[in-house]
Amino acid sequence: MASDSTKMMKMFTSKAPKMLNFKNHNLKKPRKFGLGECVCRRCGYRGRGMIMKYDLNYCRRCFREIASELGFKKYS
Repeated sequence: MASDSTKMMKMFTSKAPKMLNFKNHNLKKPRKFGLGECVCRRCGYRGRGMIMKYDLNYCRRCFREIASELGFKKYS
């Protein structure tokens, strides 16, 4: 048995019903919530440290670099 889903899909090229069944159950699905859904607009980072307030969607590193351009002030 192959470990990668692309290798498995090559096996099912001539068998359309099996290919459809394989795609429905084994391929990755788009995320609607959780950590996998949050993506940084600038660098594409997926993970923790996301600034999502005010619909910014920047990771903490990108936000720190461009915060002054967005109008945020550092108080300390």
